[in-house]
Amino acid sequence: MSNEFEIGTIVTAAYKTGEYVGEIVEISSSGKAAVKIKAVIKHPTQGDLHNPMDPNVPFFHQRRALSDGEIALMPMYTVKPFNGTVQEYRISLERALYTEIRKLEEQAQWVARSLQELEQLKQDYKL
Repeated sequence: MSNEFEIGTIVTAAYKTGEYVGEIVEISSSGKAAVKIKAVIKHPTQGDLHNPMDPNVPFFHQRRALSDGEIALMPMYTVKPFNGTVQEYRISLERALYTEIRKLEEQAQWVARSLQELEQLKQDYKL
């Protein structure tokens, strides 16, 4: 798969729980590409990935997005061609961060509404 890409190719690639636009600066024989970050598509997920949605884990991970120009080794199976205009890093970071925040806020609203409905059912069940 690595021979589909060459140095200088603009790609999307995943690193841990984030997704980025970057430029391939090196391709290794170990199945990874060194990608220089240009923009953020998806902000990394917070918390313990082995215990998703559990805030009471011994170590709740805070994950920062890779920084502008940072080079990270990305598994080649996550590397895809990028077609389009590369957004300025700071704008892409802001968009990805606020998208993640909105997603969590929507989940919190769903949880609150679900709890409300379950409390009503508890009364209906006379429990």
